[in-house]
Amino acid sequence: MDEIESNRHAWGTLAENHYRHYKKRIEDGGNRLNVHIRNELGDLSGKRVAHLQCNVGFDTLALADTAAWVTGVDLAPENVRCATKLAADFGYGNVDFVEADVCDLPASLNGAYDVAFTSEGVLGWLPDLGPWARSVRSLLADGGFLYVFDSHPFYLAFDEAKLGRGEYDLAYPYFGKEPDVDDCIGGYASDVKRGVKAYFWMHTVSDLINALVGAGLRIDAFNEFPENFFDSSGLRLSPEKGLYELPGNADRFPMTFSLRATAEPA
Repeated sequence: MDEIESNRHAWGTLAENHYRHYKKRIEDGGNRLNVHIRNELGDLSGKRVAHLQCNVGFDTLALADTAAWVTGVDLAPENVRCATKLAADFGYGNVDFVEADVCDLPASLNGAYDVAFTSEGVLGWLPDLGPWARSVRSLLADGGFLYVFDSHPFYLAFDEAKLGRGEYDLAYPYFGKEPDVDDCIGGYASDVKRGVKAYFWMHTVSDLINALVGAGLRIDAFNEFPENFFDSSGLRLSPEKGLYELPGNADRFPMTFSLRATAEPA
């Protein structure tokens, strides 16, 4: 699929900058997982974790602090290379990294994991959640679980730059199926890279839930939060939470959500 190859290239252009940014974050001892993930994920001791769309492995290493083993999976070979380097920099011996499309994972990973984890800017890069959900189920041993933390699709329908100015502009169709196409990528942990094509898809809440149920996962929890995981314009960092807050949005609308689902026996 041309869009996937284009996204692979686009993310690859950010890898070295992301590596340097996140290496410094680890050296500085900042929050590694946000407060909602920390509160909800549970004890990973003794568990094997698959971290899907792992980027350069920053959160992979945070998971590896307590898990028995973590496998990071990413589409871009540059991300996998930088993630491997980041793990070596800090002496992690209980991680490995696999270059793969999360909608088409190697059969060697089937049933090997107790937990599948994915977070903070992931689902919109996938054109169809059906194949992704089936891949997640294939990874998990019976009784294992998926944990997702990502942008709420209701928030994604707004022009995020205007939210910081108190303007509520529904700029993108919530039920839209055509991808949004940008000619640049980056900006949160890298300078903006131009001359690429980055494709991003909208997925409704029902798209996500139905895909997972259809793949044989039971939804255990779905939670919504007013904070964001990046500064989309005019947000304020809460260091304690590891998240950004929009002034005046304590109770108005969700910016992020979490989901937990259990792999039921076939």
